[in-house]
Amino acid sequence: MALLGPIPTLRCVPSDGPRFRLFSRRNTRASLGVRCTAAPHGRVVEEKEGGLGSVLKFSMKDFAVANQVSVGLHGRTDELMFEATVCDPYHPLYNSRVVLRHLVSARAKRRGRRALEVLQKLARRQLMYHSYAIQVHGYVTQTSNSEDDPFILVHGYHGSYSLRHWLQLSDWLPTLEATLALDEEWVRRVGDNTIGGPAVTRQLRLTRILMRDLLIGVNYLHTHGLAHTELRLENVHISPVDKHVKVGILGNAVDFDETKPKESTTMNMERRKRMIAFDMRCVGFIMAKLVLRELMDPPSFSDFKSFLYKGNDPSCLREFLLPVLCRKSPSGNIGLQMLDRNWGAGWNLLSLLLATKPSERISCLNALRHPFLCGPKWRVNPSMDLVRWGLGSTAVRMAEDYIYGRHQRRRIAHFIELMEQLNPNSRLKNWIHLLPGRWRLLYSTGRHIGLTFRQPSPRVLIKDAFLSFSDMSNANKPILSMSVDITFTSISSAQWPHDKTGTSGSLHIASNTNLSPGQFYGNSSNSSYGNSFGSNWEVPPSLPVANLRVGDIDVSMTMASDPSVDEAQRILKEVRIQIPPEMFDLTRAVCGTYIDSRMLVLRGANGSALLFTRSCV
Repeated sequence: MALLGPIPTLRCVPSDGPRFRLFSRRNTRASLGVRCTAAPHGRVVEEKEGGLGSVLKFSMKDFAVANQVSVGLHGRTDELMFEATVCDPYHPLYNSRVVLRHLVSARAKRRGRRALEVLQKLARRQLMYHSYAIQVHGYVTQTSNSEDDPFILVHGYHGSYSLRHWLQLSDWLPTLEATLALDEEWVRRVGDNTIGGPAVTRQLRLTRILMRDLLIGVNYLHTHGLAHTELRLENVHISPVDKHVKVGILGNAVDFDETKPKESTTMNMERRKRMIAFDMRCVGFIMAKLVLRELMDPPSFSDFKSFLYKGNDPSCLREFLLPVLCRKSPSGNIGLQMLDRNWGAGWNLLSLLLATKPSERISCLNALRHPFLCGPKWRVNPSMDLVRWGLGSTAVRMAEDYIYGRHQRRRIAHFIELMEQLNPNSRLKNWIHLLPGRWRLLYSTGRHIGLTFRQPSPRVLIKDAFLSFSDMSNANKPILSMSVDITFTSISSAQWPHDKTGTSGSLHIASNTNLSPGQFYGNSSNSSYGNSFGSNWEVPPSLPVANLRVGDIDVSMTMASDPSVDEAQRILKEVRIQIPPEMFDLTRAVCGTYIDSRMLVLRGANGSALLFTRSCV
């Protein structure tokens, strides 16, 4: 950050935002009582009183206060920020650059004293504290002990920018690489052995470095019985000296190892889990902004948090964010490519950090072992949950490629069969719990959806096909209300036009279904899967399935225009040709063979498989 010349007409303002806060050298010193004179030997002492632990006491005579404050120093509205240099030649911090945090309100003073209390608890491992946290040196003593006296906290200075300001730079990637001075020795710390490369590889490598450092620092706090509770981009700094990520001032740190008099051991453990889970959710938000730059936009991030706060499963984040990411980067979003790598490992880690239930959120140590944060040179043994996630993510990405090649069809069908073999929710109660919701049809092994080489009249372009379930169970048996919604566009042109606009329409199918456990054996001899792709399929006897018994079916179709009866029948016929019969005629979808929080596989009477992903409106 370039220094600005002294501007004697400026005054002190609260540090309430990411902007320059400039101060006149003369006025600043007058307001704080500063004289740039060398303090006599022994001015700095150790404080042993008031339960503050071993901290340093300073006098304002020990500092030369600068006439500007870096943009990256984040403070609240009840704090004033100053940069200063220790000018006492006898002080161990002589010539060191520090930050003076002038705490104004009573609440701000409590945060400052809390930061000093935390210092004593973390002093047992000072090397870790100095490496991964902003170091608190001490406080400035006052002439009187009145409650109205200002409280000035003295802590370390770690560069002009917070992590948020780094990410807001247009050339943040090369600038941050240069600041960290990445070389082959450095990247070996994250399991890599190369530097440079495509932008996706470079950003993924840098994300691993920053996230691993952040997780090590947060884990250091958790192992000492502390939760930060204020982890966000503005409170994270990158030191250009030791190249480490520093978590912010611990003024609001919660000591979850302290057992209150009326609190049992079980209650204390639950409190500990909640506090750690809160920190991990904050780490998840930091990772989301670090990887997906679109979330740096406040409205986009607000929609992102609203999606989570409404109780939606974080495993559906890709389905939710995909339209936004593709709209802003039609040629390929770097963040999307990073998260899709290694079988969608990035989306898996993000969903674990942001899990709806605190008990399901990943810990710091397990996050450090996650494949997304481990380079190619580190061997990682994935869990079975991660293997299932990878199979589903790969099947989704292949289905999105929309390739007609026979080998691609066989690969997708093979991945679906592997998913069915690893079904984690074989019991009927799991299906009743997971099935309700809205599912989007991605792929059918028996029929392709969308444009083909045919030249039908009229031409119908399928947009989306959704399968929805709602729980209507009673005490006697599980009953689900099932509906299908298909949206399409009817084009009256004789040829497929470049501008595929036309008359929009929708098809709605509703019915009720009963779930029951049982086995299903497909008729492989008549299977469209076997006939189309050269392989016969049947459910292995050991594979549990959920049988669906469908009741009466109600079908309705609406169009934006008012077509004739003959035209409506032709449109309906074309929709039925493109849509798998299991969607149009629900009696053909006889069993479910795989389900988890984001993926669903249904098998038809002829053995064809329908692959769905959970859709969140």
